[in-house]
Amino acid sequence: MFYFAYASNLSRKQMASRAPGAKASCSATLPNHKIIFTGWSRSWKGATASLQQSHGDRVSGGLYEVSNQDLEKLAKCEGTEYTTRQITVFRDTGETVEAVAFVRRQQAEEGNPSPEYLAIIKQGYADWSLL
Repeated sequence: MFYFAYASNLSRKQMASRAPGAKASCSATLPNHKIIFTGWSRSWKGATASLQQSHGDRVSGGLYEVSNQDLEKLAKCEGTEYTTRQITVFRDTGETVEAVAFVRRQQAEEGNPSPEYLAIIKQGYADWSLL
C-alpha cells in the first residue's frame, strides 16, 4: 500500500527509524487540502501537522510503499490523536494513486509548531526535492 507523507515523515531519516521497511516511491500532490498545525505535542514541544480540506489549495508530499507492519509502527509513533484516512493523490505524471495519510481524529485549536519540528519538515521537503 501507499502512505502519503506530508509533514515530519517526509524526512527520509525519520522514516528509516520509524518504519525501516518503507520504500520511498515518488512525490505526489493532494488537491483541495492544506496543512494546518494544531494541538500540542510533548515530544515536539508545539503544534503538529494535520490535513484540512481547502478548496483550491494543494499539499505536496511523498509516497512511500509500506507494509501493514510498517503502517502499524507509524501509527504507534503518531499516537492516539491521529488516525488513517484513505485519500487520492496525484503523481507528477497526473496518474492517481490511492494512499493512506495520518490526520488528527478531532480538529484541535491551531497553534505554532516548534522550530525543531519545522526543521524536520523542511529537511523532508529537501529530501523529496519539493522546495
